[in-house]
Amino acid sequence: MNPHSAAEAGKAHLPSSRGLSWALLTLSFQTLGIIYSDIGTSPLYTLNGLWPADGPVPPTEDVIGGISAIIWALTLLPLCKYVFICLRFGTTEGEGGTFALFQGLFPPELDYTDDDSLLNSSDEKASEVSPSPSMICARQVTTPPKLRLPLFVWCLFGTALTLADGVFTPAVSVTSAVAGIGVAKPSINSDVAPISIALLIVLFLFQFRGTSQIGFLFAPVTFIWLILLAVTGIINTVSYPGIFRAFDPSRAILLFVRTRDYDILAGVLLALTGCEAMFASLGHFNMLSIQLSFSLFVYPSIVLAYLGQGARLIVDGEAVLFNLFYATIPGSTNGPLYWIMFVLGILATFIASQTLITAAFSLVQQMIKNHVLPPLRVVHTSSKIKGQIYIPAINWTLMIVTVIVVGTFRNSTNLSNAYGFSVATVMFSTTILIAIQMRFVKHLPIIVALAFFLVFGFLDGLFWGAALKKIPEGAYVPLIIGSICMLIMLFWSWARGLEDAFDGNHRSDLQHVIVRQQLQTATSEYDAPEIGYEHRQEDRFNDGSSESEKYYICDPEDRIVSTILPSKEYNALLQLARLPTCAVFHRMTSGKGVPHSFAAFIRQWPALPRVVIFLSVHVMSVAYVEPGERYTLRKVPSVRGFYTAIYRLGYRETFSVKVDNFIDTICALEAREDPVNSAATIAEVQAAAKRVTHIAPHYVVSSRSLGSSRFMRAVSWIRKVLIEDIYRRLATMFPDTDGWLGSADEIIHVGVNATL
Repeated sequence: MNPHSAAEAGKAHLPSSRGLSWALLTLSFQTLGIIYSDIGTSPLYTLNGLWPADGPVPPTEDVIGGISAIIWALTLLPLCKYVFICLRFGTTEGEGGTFALFQGLFPPELDYTDDDSLLNSSDEKASEVSPSPSMICARQVTTPPKLRLPLFVWCLFGTALTLADGVFTPAVSVTSAVAGIGVAKPSINSDVAPISIALLIVLFLFQFRGTSQIGFLFAPVTFIWLILLAVTGIINTVSYPGIFRAFDPSRAILLFVRTRDYDILAGVLLALTGCEAMFASLGHFNMLSIQLSFSLFVYPSIVLAYLGQGARLIVDGEAVLFNLFYATIPGSTNGPLYWIMFVLGILATFIASQTLITAAFSLVQQMIKNHVLPPLRVVHTSSKIKGQIYIPAINWTLMIVTVIVVGTFRNSTNLSNAYGFSVATVMFSTTILIAIQMRFVKHLPIIVALAFFLVFGFLDGLFWGAALKKIPEGAYVPLIIGSICMLIMLFWSWARGLEDAFDGNHRSDLQHVIVRQQLQTATSEYDAPEIGYEHRQEDRFNDGSSESEKYYICDPEDRIVSTILPSKEYNALLQLARLPTCAVFHRMTSGKGVPHSFAAFIRQWPALPRVVIFLSVHVMSVAYVEPGERYTLRKVPSVRGFYTAIYRLGYRETFSVKVDNFIDTICALEAREDPVNSAATIAEVQAAAKRVTHIAPHYVVSSRSLGSSRFMRAVSWIRKVLIEDIYRRLATMFPDTDGWLGSADEIIHVGVNATL
């Protein structure tokens, strides 16, 4: 075949450019309902946040300067920072918001190795497993360890405020949309808050059904909404074409020089709500689809909307100031366009609220898997899409707090004062973490990271400072909500970290729990077992008898005895019966040695299942793990029927341990090691797998004393209250096994006393 024919044959297998373009356009269209519903509904309330309805009408130059500030804020932050810079850092570590960025900076040490063993001795030879590409990336991270604690606290604060955003986005957007009734029917103004509360309750009540049943409406509704924003904006700009001077950035600068009103930035900040969603939702789409949809459609539509509102404010002044969105809709207040915009506004704000609520569910699930929050119950609402989840406790908490917030603030202007603080903090958090990732994860020159931080950190800092000034006017509410959430997360991660450290530091070697005895000859001197059994005998039976009297005379076949359970027979250890079942012992932390649940199980049930799997769960610093990289299983050569397994999942994935996958791998492993004589072993394994039990430790935690001085006794008392009176109760209420190990009748909890 000549080169030309070869090239043509190769092209025949590639998708056509027309097919790629259509797929890209389809994906870009789908982003409209998932990503942009929040930033797309900002024109409902932004200008009244800038110029309150009960305030004076601003001069013409102030209006042009304010619109200019909004346009250039949208250009510099959502367009330049997020669309053209941040999206390039989200393909792996950047997906999922601030907490995922932190995971990218400090990936779990053992998530990319298979260095776990059940023995600390060199007798157990681990099989070599080649790290996969998604695991090798963690080795390239060089973030200084001393940055871990301050970045962790800052990241938790940003994450907590994102949860607060899940309260204020539904409150602000729905209340602003419902306020349109008051424009057409002024007599209903006093009922805006009750109507908003009723709609919000309906929204939260239907969360249990999942987003899949209403998701097909998201993109078309947002598409029509943005089209109408652009059309009404164009119509309104005709009334005052001079509004296009707002594209001159000097108008924004002169506004602040002339008025010296720093608080204007707090109103401009409202136009940026939802821009973080472009970065956090990258895992659902791709970089190019988000860049196209925002740059070519969303950005022009909302810019035209703000230009039109500004033009009408200059021309009509006080007649439209009371509600700058609904009062500037072309036509009469009872005309068809008005009510179309009203209905679409309600639907668009519902979509924006739904997006934030769903994001809160995903964020909480992510933190649960990383032991930052208690393991709340997670319900999967779709059998096809793994990421569609519902967390009842979070849903009802958000509903109660949102209703209280709407009932307290009463109108959208008051809510807007409180709204911007969480948005500004999350934006600032992202800038800091991206700058650090540029240096220590992407290994870009330090001048690049510094330039990014100085430019965008300065802009974010300006908005953050303006939001801080709004604390007395209502921003204290998201600050309080975020602070409470952060304290809960810090407390749980601290206490759970102590428990995990206890689990990792107090494990026993397998040889210190059970040993295998073999008969050499019935009358000759009994040789020491393979893994140092004679030392354990001397430690346990210090009665002066000779070493040869210490060994139990066994049957010709292998016998398993426990070194922690002496039998009533003199100088003997209790033999453990083998049960025809499969037991999965969950190792709560990475490291060497058997889990505490195994030793506790032996003490309480002196028997061994025929198949024993020691399972470690590793949450990776990538969003999704390839199926071929999910499981690693190997055989423990010391004891027949013992295996270790590592189960990996991305931080966006859900625990779904399928024991059948392990059994298939075990049978394949046994057949590969002994093709001739493995049939009987495989039959035993398959029979045992019909009865599977998950065994997990239940830690009964207690606090240790820190010292005898008066100060240390006080600290010890506080520590005891936190660990024994609070954490112990919460750990009992929210067990780790809830929701992901299987049904309750397949789980055995064994008690372990843990002094932390």
